Amino acid sequence: MTALGVKPRELPKMLFGKPLDPRNNSLNLIRLILAFMVLFAHSFFVVGAGTGPGFKGENLGGWAVAGFFGISGYLITGSRFNNNIGPYLVHRAARIFPAFLVCLLVMAGAFAPIAYVAQHSSLHGFFQTPTTPANSVFANMFLKISSYDIAGTPAGVPYPGAWNGSLWTLYFEFLCYLLIALLGSLALVRKSPWPILAAFLLSVLVWANIARLDPYLQNNFDFNMLARLVPYFLGGAVVKVFARRIGLNWQGGVAALVLAAGCVFGLDGFGNQLAAPFIAYLLLWVSTWLPSPRLVLRHDISYGAYIYAFPVQQLLAVFGAYHWGVWWFTVAAAAATIPFATASWLLVEKPIMAIAKRRT
Repeated sequence: MTALGVKPRELPKMLFGKPLDPRNNSLNLIRLILAFMVLFAHSFFVVGAGTGPGFKGENLGGWAVAGFFGISGYLITGSRFNNNIGPYLVHRAARIFPAFLVCLLVMAGAFAPIAYVAQHSSLHGFFQTPTTPANSVFANMFLKISSYDIAGTPAGVPYPGAWNGSLWTLYFEFLCYLLIALLGSLALVRKSPWPILAAFLLSVLVWANIARLDPYLQNNFDFNMLARLVPYFLGGAVVKVFARRIGLNWQGGVAALVLAAGCVFGLDGFGNQLAAPFIAYLLLWVSTWLPSPRLVLRHDISYGAYIYAFPVQQLLAVFGAYHWGVWWFTVAAAAATIPFATASWLLVEKPIMAIAKRRT
């Protein structure tokens, strides 16, 4: 039996296309591309060149995050349906927290001191600033980012006072993990794909009416961001629960592209969110035919690239690299980020996830 109660021999009769082969796809490459899209979008902020290209209310970084959430929604929903809630939560925590905490320590213990010395010629006063290194780690260690600077660094750059403008999304992603954990505990959700579709449509309805809801929540930032991002995640979940019926093929890819474009460009206010399942389907379909280097197939450095890109960009900016302009700055930042992302994968993410799988 599959996670949704379908016997394996029934699958070929139900699929219009092929299911996603978990061992033969280019999702690692696509997520890495999305991470570098975020890096490129942030380059405009870091060098002081505006917000960069975008459309329909999102810059390239925002669309990349939407893609991340869609792919995550697909994969995480599958993980929940294939695991009891205990192992599921252990796996999710092992995937997101250790590398995140190490990133906080690297920023506080290496990046910030270097920037502080560049600003003050010594470390005198570094540990007595309003946002001390230890406090910056403790304040942010539970994913909710409440402190962006460390000891007043970075300063003297076009985008001062923030070491990492990417980490804030992880809090909302983990909330989505918890949402799927809850939904996956309901027998009806495991038996039928329709409750997930209903949850997705409800999330779109909430976002479509966010202006009416905001006053009741005093324009709460967390609620606003969660309402904005949950539809992308549940869009991927919708594709997952219907995957055994529709499969992945080029006809579906073309249809998803047309429908996504229709939603995004034809509906103001909530079209981006309504397009979420089609965006997720499109990315998953691309992953079935896009060639991927064997090294990328085996090693997923996309998460490390996502969490280290911004601090690497800011450290380069501290030493004046923002004068190079957006394009050369982006190339230099991407090249400098890869070693950090690789180290994060090999030394933290991969070993911790292996331990978590063995223990559960």
